[in-house]
Parts: sequence; C-alpha cells; structure tokens
Amino acid sequence: MKKKINLIANKEDKNLRIDVFINKRLGEISRTRIKNLIKDKKLKLNKNILISPSKKISSGDVIDFILSEPKKASLKPFKYKLDIIYEDEDLIVLNKPAGIVMHPGAGNPTNTIVNALISYDKNSLSNIGDELRPGIVHRIDKNTSGLVVIAKNNISHEHLSNQFSKHTIVRVYQLLVWGKLRPSRGKIETFITRSSRNRQMMEVSHNKGKKAITNYKTLKTFETKDTPTLSLIECKLETGRTHQIRVHMNYLGNSIVGDDKYKKRFKKIKNINPSLEKNLTNLNRQFLHAKTIGFVHPKKNTKMIFHSNLPNELEIILKMLRNAGK
Repeated sequence: MKKKINLIANKEDKNLRIDVFINKRLGEISRTRIKNLIKDKKLKLNKNILISPSKKISSGDVIDFILSEPKKASLKPFKYKLDIIYEDEDLIVLNKPAGIVMHPGAGNPTNTIVNALISYDKNSLSNIGDELRPGIVHRIDKNTSGLVVIAKNNISHEHLSNQFSKHTIVRVYQLLVWGKLRPSRGKIETFITRSSRNRQMMEVSHNKGKKAITNYKTLKTFETKDTPTLSLIECKLETGRTHQIRVHMNYLGNSIVGDDKYKKRFKKIKNINPSLEKNLTNLNRQFLHAKTIGFVHPKKNTKMIFHSNLPNELEIILKMLRNAGK
C-alpha cells in the first residue's frame, strides 16, 4: 500500500535540514528512512527531485513523496545459535561474537547475523530499511563483539533509529590499546571521512566528513618488565561513525590490540612472557567489545540498559596482564 505525503514548511521551519523537518513533522519516519527516499530519488522539493538530505528549507517550501510498503527480504536462513540477552514483542538485544558480520554484503552473502535472525524468526523483523538488513537499526564491525539491538517491527525500528539519530543511545565499549593515552581521559572531537588512500578505511579530517565524538578514560595501564605497555580503555560514544573508536585511537597513536586495519608500527617487544605473546599474536580480532547499550523502549517508554562481559579470548589476555609481575 502506498501513502502520498505532502508537507508545507512554515516560518518556524526556516533553515531546518529537510530530513530534520520531515522527522519533526512525521515522527514515525526516521531520518535514515528519509535519506533512503532521497537516495532513491523519491522525494521532491517544490516539484524538483531532491538529492541532498542536508538541504535547508524555506518558509512555503512544498515537500512531496510517496511512502511505499517496505519490501519483504528474500534471504537464506542461517542455522546459528544467537546469544540473546533480552527479547520481547518489539525488540531483541543480542550479544554478537567477533567473526560474523551483521548483514549480507560484498564477500558475505549468507552467513550473517541477519541470516541467523531469519532462521530464528523470519516473520518478526522490521522491514523499512534496506531489504538486505531486516531488523538492523545499527551495526558493529565483524571483528568487534558485544551488544546490538534488533527491531522486530517497523514502529520499533523508527523509534530506535530516531534515538540513534539524536545521539541519545548509551553505548560503552571496552578496548585494549598499545601504550598509554595522554591525557589518561578526555574527549576526542573530530570529523571522520572515507580515506583517500583506501576506500575501505576511514580517517580523521579537520574540515570534511561527519562529526565524531568519543569520550574515553583509562581503566588500567599494564607496564612490567615482561609485558609491553598496554592500556585498558573505556569509550563512551556520543556519535556512531563507521570505525569511529578504531580511527580515533589510531589518531591518538594508540591503536587497538589486534586491529589489522588501523595500526601503528611498534618496536619488537623483547623479554615478553611467551604465553602472553602467543595470545596477543594469535588474536584474530580487535580487542574491542560493545559492553553496554541503553535506550528508551519504543512502546513501554521506559529506560533500558544492558551489559555484557568480555568474551573469553579477551578475558584471558587481561588475566595474564593482571598476573604479570606477581
């Protein structure tokens, strides 16, 4: 079923971004969905096809678009045991392990979290986003572990997407980095854009891209005669840009242990504990874990917060570091 939408901007709407304006008028439509309509050339401003969601509107501007019923995804189910922390009729909070991607894409057509969700319950996922991403409101990287929230219906998807857009979602990560962070706590505030050297990577920019804000604090620094200098860090995100924490840590000169994309060259470590060296060398993921997620429930309107322990392969390394020198 299609629904024709016609909106006229008032004086108080002047200079609002068009995606902000539509979201303000029609709260059930997320800015992500609006951006997808613009990307697909399905939204008109004063009878002209709009190409940018950041376009500012003026009083009297007319916005037209047709809201279509979302497509049903045709995805192969993937038999995979999901670690579900919480579930109700509106959402799922799951603990994603490292080594599996969130949704199908180039090089990962089937064995993803989305395919596992299809196998788990194909009829209880939102379908207003990309048809290859039913239920997916946000993502974490393949080799990052931790908590993600999945939308089971379109109302929940819109509500959660709006919380992400407004940066009201609580997201806390734990990570292990090389060296010491100086200062030991602070706020990193930059722009992040796609790398000009490698289009699969991101980089810090001072004048282009999207604003990215990461709050960090050092929980513990490990520095003994038989260990390299490493620091356990907690990061709280204000924004959620692609590879944000990885890029920001690398920008500070303290790349994440196990991160093969964003890494600095370090001197060869001498006299390191052999067991610790083996675990660090064989770590086939970055030491980055989405420990906490918090949001307002889309229907109950209550605050919810969830926590996840570090997975075993990361906890083993921490235990070795804590015991070093004893």
